Amino acid sequence: MRWLVLYLRSRRAPLALAVTVGCAVLMWSLWAVASRSREVGLPLVILTVLLMVSALTPTLVSPDAALDRTAALPWAPRRAAHVLAAMLVVVGLLAVTLVTPATFSPGLLVVRDTVGLLGLTALGATVLSPARSWFVPLGWTLAAILFPESETHLQQALTWQAQDPRSGAAAATAVALASAGLLAYTLIGPPRRSAAEVPA
Repeated sequence: MRWLVLYLRSRRAPLALAVTVGCAVLMWSLWAVASRSREVGLPLVILTVLLMVSALTPTLVSPDAALDRTAALPWAPRRAAHVLAAMLVVVGLLAVTLVTPATFSPGLLVVRDTVGLLGLTALGATVLSPARSWFVPLGWTLAAILFPESETHLQQALTWQAQDPRSGAAAATAVALASAGLLAYTLIGPPRRSAAEVPA
């Protein structure tokens, strides 16, 4: 238990979790006050998931990534558990809204976008660095919201974040990104240079 507390503190997880909850509460409040509809609009659902994922991104690297690589600990399962826990946090927080006056739904869309965006972020954290890993999810998601083409399977795959939850192409893209990101981050972890980018 002490190791877990130290791990979470080194990753600044308490702050990231607070920001994540704050994002969900803010978006929920805006919709509850400004709209008469109980179901939150699709663009706001997608943006909320994106913001929550972005808030958890800094936890993907510790202040000393080099130490993580040399420590005598099995880091692979810990990194996998970290990403999976982040997915559960986002999905769990938004699932709570299903019993409130403003709901982030449909559930399948929330789950799909969460796992896909977190996988894409984890992949970016491995290839680029956690500090830059949110660039691609942000740009891709905004483009998908602005141009949600869905006439062909390719268009559904390219704009998967904004597609109907029943879209097989969108689900396949999200699963592929989630699998690639989870596997890359678990086996490789963040690049060494990312340690210098993390503020003390």
